[in-house]
Amino acid sequence: MKTIPYGRQHIAKSDIEKVVKVLGSDWITQGHKVSEFENALAKYCGCKYAVAVSSGTAALHLACLAANMKKGDEVVTTPISFLASANSILYTNAKPVFADIDYETINIDPVEINRKINKKTKAILPVHFAGLPCKMNDIKEIAKTYNLLIIEDACHALGAEYKYNGKWIKVGSCKHSDMTVFSFHPVKHITTGEGGAITTNNKMFYERLKVLRNHGIYKDKKTNRKGYWNYEMRDLGFNYRITDFQCALGLSQLERLNDFLVKRHNIAKVYIDNLLEIEDIEVQKTNNSLKHSYHLFVIKLNVKRAGRARRKLYEQLHRLGIRVQVHYIPIHLQPYYRKSFGFKAGDSPVAEDYYKRCISLPLYPELKKKEINFVIDSIKSIII
Repeated sequence: MKTIPYGRQHIAKSDIEKVVKVLGSDWITQGHKVSEFENALAKYCGCKYAVAVSSGTAALHLACLAANMKKGDEVVTTPISFLASANSILYTNAKPVFADIDYETINIDPVEINRKINKKTKAILPVHFAGLPCKMNDIKEIAKTYNLLIIEDACHALGAEYKYNGKWIKVGSCKHSDMTVFSFHPVKHITTGEGGAITTNNKMFYERLKVLRNHGIYKDKKTNRKGYWNYEMRDLGFNYRITDFQCALGLSQLERLNDFLVKRHNIAKVYIDNLLEIEDIEVQKTNNSLKHSYHLFVIKLNVKRAGRARRKLYEQLHRLGIRVQVHYIPIHLQPYYRKSFGFKAGDSPVAEDYYKRCISLPLYPELKKKEINFVIDSIKSIII
């Protein structure tokens, strides 16, 4: 059997045709497809504004800049995420503070958030790990109590939903946050090659995000009184622009997002139904008030000496061509964070225990039934 990656994009003929059409047009960057994609994304998420950028990391960075994070500020986030979540805080010279996770959901624990807040705290940056929404109602209450901003890292969670007052709320609607960030990397729910976006309902943030992605340049009535060609750089911004042909791909993919989500959910259900038969395997816990979007499907080995068992499973699955992954090494244990901030083993014990046990299985819309069964049978043959 061929190699099975843990994730991959699905590019259809219709995607290619729409990209080629833009490549043959007059505008391949800074044209109308960017705003079309932003409007479509905002409509899908149920928010007022969306700003598309060159990557999920760029989106995180700009959201932190728009929130006016600076030296002396602290931002509470999770240790279980890709490095970009915490790095984006560092890019503004603020300091990430790690609150431990809830072991069952693998998401940041609101009780732990509360413990980490002090006078320096500026914001909370929760991550919807693997596509499972965090407890946003609780996080919003904490932020309201201490007058903090909330930036949701939803790079795993396009299409995820949670219930509030009997109604389903889409992640990205910013009903319980100031901004939400998405990634469109090839392994995510939709792809633009590389790319990302920030959604918000705050017009001030929206206008600032647009300026910051384009070198901090303003072109407005005040500027143009000096001449139609005139522009002013009033902030130190970045070139985080996304191209029109990327957005054409994003628009095409967005049309198929619901189909992608159904397929991901169905694959996850097969995994759950079969792997929970194994006594030593646990999965991320969800409930009827959450709609998981399954960017990742993570199993946890509930055995003694889990680290050794995880290594054995990882290595043997790779020999079979099943490219499982580990998401993630806790950020506070990375050498840079240890050296720069003095973080150490034991700072987030639940996250550290989770890390010793976790493996992410292949999950993407075009994963075939025989491949799913091969993954399941291989795991059973190794563990049982």
